[in-house]
Amino acid sequence: MVSRLAPTPSGYLHLGNAVNFVLTWLLVRRAGGTLYLRIDDLDRNRLRRPYLESIFRTIEWLGIDYDHGPAGPDDFLRHYSQLLHQPEYNYLLRRLRLVPGLLHASTRSRTNGLEVPAGLDEPGVAWRAQVPLGTTVSFADGWQGTTRLDLGAAMPDFVLRKKDAVVAYQLASVADDLRLGTTLIVRGQDLLPSTAAQLWLAQQLPETAAFNATRVQFLHHPLLTDTDGRKLSKSQQQPLDRGVLNAATGPQPVYAAVARLLQLPPEAGVSLRALQQALAEA
Repeated sequence: MVSRLAPTPSGYLHLGNAVNFVLTWLLVRRAGGTLYLRIDDLDRNRLRRPYLESIFRTIEWLGIDYDHGPAGPDDFLRHYSQLLHQPEYNYLLRRLRLVPGLLHASTRSRTNGLEVPAGLDEPGVAWRAQVPLGTTVSFADGWQGTTRLDLGAAMPDFVLRKKDAVVAYQLASVADDLRLGTTLIVRGQDLLPSTAAQLWLAQQLPETAAFNATRVQFLHHPLLTDTDGRKLSKSQQQPLDRGVLNAATGPQPVYAAVARLLQLPPEAGVSLRALQQALAEA
C-alpha cells in the first residue's frame, strides 16, 4: 500500500483536514504501507508561508509521521514543490492537446460567466477538457461502495491548464499519484466528482492509463460539518482563525472524530494509540 497526505497551503488546516490525515495514517500503518507527504502548491496566489508552516506543525501536533517527503517548509520549496514538475505536466498537456475534440480554450469570467471563442495558443486562456454528454464513470469505493457518477453533468468542462498557463489540479494530481506509485487515495466524499474526472482523464493517454480503479483503491469518507451543518472549508476562515491548531484541548477531538467515522467504541478516540489498537482488533 502506498498513500499520501496531500494538503494545499491555501489556508490553515481545519478539523476535517486533520481527520483525513489521521484516517489515512491509520490505514497505511495498519497495512504496513508507505506514506508520502505531497503538498499541492500550484495555486501560488493563495500560498502563504504561515499556511505552509501549519502543515508541518499539524502533523507533529497529531503525533503522526510519514515515510517520504519534505522535512519542513524550506525543504519543500527547494526540493518538493509542484513547480519543479512543470516539465512533466506540460508534456502531458501537449499530449492531451493531440487528442481530437478533448480540449477547448476558455476565456470564461467568474464574475459574469460569459465566454468568448478563442484559440488554445492565445494568451490568457484556460484549457478545459470537454466531457461528452452522457459520460459516466464507475468505480468501487472503500467507503461508499460501488459508485457511478455522471461526469458529463457534474463536471462537463473542467480546467486542465489555468489562464496563467500553469497546469490545474486534476491533471497534476494524476501525474503526482503516478509518480509516487499511489495505490490508496483517502478523500472526503465532496471529491467524488474529482475522482471521476481524474479516472476519465487518465484514460485519454497511454502515459496515464495506469491511474485506474483497478490499480488504485479509493476511499471517500463522510465530511465533517460546522455547527450550521456546512462542510468545513478554508474559504470560511476568518482573519484570526488559525485552524485546528487553535484547539485548546489538543488533538483528542480529532481522534474522537476518527473513531466515530470508523464506528469504533468511544474509548478508542482518547488517543492515537487507542485508535490503532481498536482498528487492529476491529
